[in-house]
Amino acid sequence: MKQVRADLHIHTVLSPCGELDMGAPDIVERALDLGIGILAVTDHNTAKNADAVKKAARGTGLLVIAGLEIQSAEDVHAVTLFRTPEEALDFEAWLWEDFPRILNRPDLFGPQILIDEQNRILGEEPVLLVQGARHGIDAIVREARHRGGICFLSHVDREAFSYTAILGPVPAGYPVDALELTCRATKEAAASFCRSNPGFPLVRNSDAHGLDQMETRCTTVFCLEELDFSELLLAFRGEGGRGILDPWG
Repeated sequence: MKQVRADLHIHTVLSPCGELDMGAPDIVERALDLGIGILAVTDHNTAKNADAVKKAARGTGLLVIAGLEIQSAEDVHAVTLFRTPEEALDFEAWLWEDFPRILNRPDLFGPQILIDEQNRILGEEPVLLVQGARHGIDAIVREARHRGGICFLSHVDREAFSYTAILGPVPAGYPVDALELTCRATKEAAASFCRSNPGFPLVRNSDAHGLDQMETRCTTVFCLEELDFSELLLAFRGEGGRGILDPWG
């Protein structure tokens, strides 16, 4: 087995809250400098820039996974990851079937920039991405898992936009692959969270909106046999000898 460092929660310039330094080659270069082997692109409610980062990483050995950070109807955030950019975009199409068509105000929320692998601007997403979808969190988790995706609840130790802040403790057996804690969570806080929400693997990611927020301490190490999505899925579910090392170990 190989130990592979991963950051599975990254925003690009497509997220209106993303800094302008979060371009495709810039993210790849920063990840490589930090020794990250797997990176997931998870803009708010969209996967449209994921392929640009994936293409920017060609030949580097960095595995880039396409995903989305969903905001549910309850305003709960969850990260969904998929095998290919096409599968992520198919999931986005399902999410957007009745997504609110409130237009973005770049002067208020920030620009939502579509780019290619060389940071060439392809356009802007006109619909505001930082808003709740029509689907509830239960339906989002169920649909992502049904499509063969990985799904974990975002920053569950935050006081806003988290499952625990809005809906309370995560029910036993809730069908997510993990719970994500923020980088600020200490080992003691993680242990306490485990006691109050038992039975779920924990991961730590950067949730970076700027390059300086990508840090080694804001990653999780996975035990994998190969560097691919199928292996990562097995690791989340603790199957075949794959697994997640304690981020606070």
